[in-house]
Amino acid sequence: MTYEIKPWRAGTLAENLASAGVSRRDFVKFCAGLAAIFAVGTPELAHASAARTAGEELADKLGAITKPNVVWLQLQECTGCMESTLRSGGTTVEEVVLNLLSVNYNELVMAASGEAAEKALDDTNAKEHILVVNGSIPLKDGGIYCTIGGKTTEQILRESAENATMILAVGACAVFGSVQAAKPNPTGAVGVDEIIKDKPVINVSGCPPIGEVITASLAYILTHGKAPELDSEGRPLFAYGQRIHDSCPRRPHFDAGQYVRSFDDAGAREGWCLYDVGCKGPSTFSPCPIFQWNLKAGWPIGAGHPCIGCTERDFFDRFTPFYEKLPQVPGFGIEITAEKVGLGLTGLVAAGVAAHAGVTAARAAADRKATRNSPMAAFGDTAAEPTDAAPTEETTEQNSEDK
Repeated sequence: MTYEIKPWRAGTLAENLASAGVSRRDFVKFCAGLAAIFAVGTPELAHASAARTAGEELADKLGAITKPNVVWLQLQECTGCMESTLRSGGTTVEEVVLNLLSVNYNELVMAASGEAAEKALDDTNAKEHILVVNGSIPLKDGGIYCTIGGKTTEQILRESAENATMILAVGACAVFGSVQAAKPNPTGAVGVDEIIKDKPVINVSGCPPIGEVITASLAYILTHGKAPELDSEGRPLFAYGQRIHDSCPRRPHFDAGQYVRSFDDAGAREGWCLYDVGCKGPSTFSPCPIFQWNLKAGWPIGAGHPCIGCTERDFFDRFTPFYEKLPQVPGFGIEITAEKVGLGLTGLVAAGVAAHAGVTAARAAADRKATRNSPMAAFGDTAAEPTDAAPTEETTEQNSEDK
C-alpha cells in the first residue's frame, strides 16, 4: 500500500498518520510488530493475540506523541545506513513514521540545501532533540578529511549533541569507525562514543543495520523517554541479544557437520553451513536471520555468502581474512567437535549432538512460552522472570565431562 507523505502538522503522530492515509488497523499492526521485536526479537509473533494487545498499547503511546525534534547527521560514511532505513520495499508505515519524525534535519533526503539547510540544523540544535548519527568522525590532521559547511565533523557532532536528549550512533561507522578505522586508520576515524562522553550513546551496529532495528530503537525512545536495555557494547538487547548462529536456518547443518567446503560445491547448492568458508555468525550478535532486509526479501547467509561479523566492534581487523574459518566456535562443547561429526565420528559425539539439539529446543520453547505470557516484558511495561540462565564455565565443563 502507498501512502501520501505530508509534513508534520499540528497535533499528534496518530493524527498525522491518519492524514497520510494510514488506518488505525495498519498502525496497530506495525506497533504489534515492534512490540514483538522488543519482546523476543522476532516480528512473527505480531500475529498472536497477546502481541496484538501489546500493539494496541504501543499504538496508543506512540500515537499520542507530539512532534519531536530530530537531527540526523551524515558524517564520514557511504549513506548505506540511511538507504537501509528507507529501502523497505515500498512506502510502508515505517517509512511514513520515520519521515514524519525526521523532517527537521536529514542532510541526505531533505529538500533544503546550502544556507537553508545550515539554518535548519542550527535552529534544531538550539532546541531539545533526538540526535541520530551516521558515519565516523576523523580526528587526524585536525579533522580535515571530512568537513561540512566549513566545519569538521567533530565540531558538527559536538554542537548537535549539546542539547540532545538521546543520541543514536547508527551503523558500524558511527559505532566504532568501521572500515575507515581499520589499521592503519589513515584519517583517525572514531565512533560517536569516543567523542561524546557526558551522555549515553545507543549503538545500533551493522554495516548497514537493519531498518526495522533503527525504527524500533527510535520508537522505544519516543514512547519511554529513555534508552532500551543495552549490552556491554551499548547495543539494544532486544536486537543484539543473540548470535546469528543461534537463529540461523543453516544451524542444523552445522550440528550435523554438513559444511560448504568451497563456493558452489554440492554443499553450497544444498544450503549447508558456511562455517568452513569463513562465516562469522558464531561470533556475531545480530537479528539478521530474523528480520532480514527489504521486507524479508533476503540476507547475506540466505544468499549463500558467509557472515563477515559487521555488527561487531573492529570487525574488519578482527575477522579478516573473511573467508578463513574461525579458529574456535564458542558455546557448548559439541560445537567445537562438530567437524568430527562430518568426518564420520559417531557414538558419544553423535549423542552430544542430540543432547545439544534437545537443550536448544527446550530453551527456545521456554522463551516462546515466556514471550506469550508477557509480550511487553522486554519493552519495560511488566516485570518478567528470566527464561533461562547462560551456562557458566563450571556447568559447561560438567556437560563436557558428561558427554
